[in-house]
Amino acid sequence: MGTTPLTISHYVPDGSGPPLRPDITVGERLRQVAAEVPDRTAMVEGIHGGGRRWTYAELLADAERCAHMLLDHFTPGERVGVWAHNLPEWVILEYGAALAGITLVTLNPSLQRNEAAYVLGQSRSSGVFVVPEVRGNPLAAVAEAIQVDLPDLRHILRLDQLGDLMAAAGTHALPTVQPDDPVQVQYTSGTTGFPKGVVLRHRGVVNNAMVWADRVEVPDGASWICPMPLFHTGGCVMAVLGSLDRRATMVLMPMFEPGLFLELLERERGQMAGAVPTMLIAAMEHPDFATRDLSSWTAVVSGGAQVPEALVRKIEATLGVDFTIVYGQTECSPVLTNTFPSDTPEDKGLTVGPPVPHTEVKIVDPVTLETMPVGEQGELWARGYFTMIEYFEKPRETGETLVDGWVRTGDLATMDERGYCRIVGRLKDMIIRGGENLFPVEIEEVLMRHPAVAEVAVVGLPDERWGEVVAAFVRFLDGAERPSVNELRSHLRSELSPQKTPTRWFSVDAFPLTGSGKVQKFAIRSAWEAGEYEGRELTA
Repeated sequence: MGTTPLTISHYVPDGSGPPLRPDITVGERLRQVAAEVPDRTAMVEGIHGGGRRWTYAELLADAERCAHMLLDHFTPGERVGVWAHNLPEWVILEYGAALAGITLVTLNPSLQRNEAAYVLGQSRSSGVFVVPEVRGNPLAAVAEAIQVDLPDLRHILRLDQLGDLMAAAGTHALPTVQPDDPVQVQYTSGTTGFPKGVVLRHRGVVNNAMVWADRVEVPDGASWICPMPLFHTGGCVMAVLGSLDRRATMVLMPMFEPGLFLELLERERGQMAGAVPTMLIAAMEHPDFATRDLSSWTAVVSGGAQVPEALVRKIEATLGVDFTIVYGQTECSPVLTNTFPSDTPEDKGLTVGPPVPHTEVKIVDPVTLETMPVGEQGELWARGYFTMIEYFEKPRETGETLVDGWVRTGDLATMDERGYCRIVGRLKDMIIRGGENLFPVEIEEVLMRHPAVAEVAVVGLPDERWGEVVAAFVRFLDGAERPSVNELRSHLRSELSPQKTPTRWFSVDAFPLTGSGKVQKFAIRSAWEAGEYEGRELTA
């Protein structure tokens, strides 16, 4: 990082950090590491009492067998979905698809029928790997039910039976995969409420994982506990490919459970973990916290929501770890900035740090597109090796986001004279709850289908545990029988996944509007903060 103070909010990388690998692919990086440390443990199934383990040589062998199996069913260039919780087979499939030249489409296992059908249909996925169910959501049955309406979806395969599928695989010549070939499609939404498939390239994700892992100073061969979901770049890029770059041992949790998290930190002598603040709070509040030996734990990276300075101090003091804050966006593979382990609690609590190496960032006026002076608010733009290829088959939306090589993030930010950035709001109307991005329009559209709802505005309200929670401000139709909160929740849950259900509900008579008649959501939030909605909150 340069030492000359900035006067305008434009950070230009100075060439520091590890050199980029311009010709790398995911599969090639796995081959390199397996050749360097073949007998080192690469992956551990993080379950109670101990699970399966893979060395790097074994992980590569399984990935290659998986690639051959995939080529029994698909051709290079096709897209294949994975709809499951965290399993070692998920990681093997990630590497196998990369070696086979097949693009992985990731699906959140809490998606409901219509949401999954949209993702698999819009991506034109040729197949999907599923498990029978996740937390009561019958993924395999839903996939079978929606297949009839998805003409491109030829195959539904069981991820939990991947070993049997690989054992029966034929032998194929693996294709030559190029660094700029697509590796994943990750679905994210915008203000329209329609999900967009972010197409990421091989060299983007491999290099991003490398420069980020270097920034947070993960030691070579570290024990890395991964509770982050693999369907998200926090799991499949930062954790999977980050641990690969550091030739580390990744301990994969099926899903986050605070008691198991503490057990794995002790049993596997975990040094590093990526976890959103809600996970860390749950771990510290768990009854096992006081009795577990956590002395090996030295570092944790958190993101997805601004972390208050007081919580930073509490986590570092209670856990005895270096706590750093990451900021990124799926369109950027995903990491853009991260605080340093040595930064002050003030910088960790008030900023998201400076850009990681090889990352150019500027803050611009969203209307004039002029670069802002240091300290003044504008939209954060980023440019570098990491930019997405496109939004899958959405050229208009791609053109709005990719401008002359820059990614317009839609996030409002400031930059100080050191290049440290602070996220202060969002142009895109997004709620970040516990590290997961939620999109109000999608929720509003479903609520508007309820016969008693006249208008609704969904906003994020600040919350100490979750960062933000989803709140619905509802105007009911005059004369209509007012539904209960439980009825409204049931209405939503029939179409949307649980985390999108509002936590708080308010009845309103009118909304603050712009001159053109649009609801001013920032004004709703400001009025709530001023106490103007006291007495209007609905209860179950």
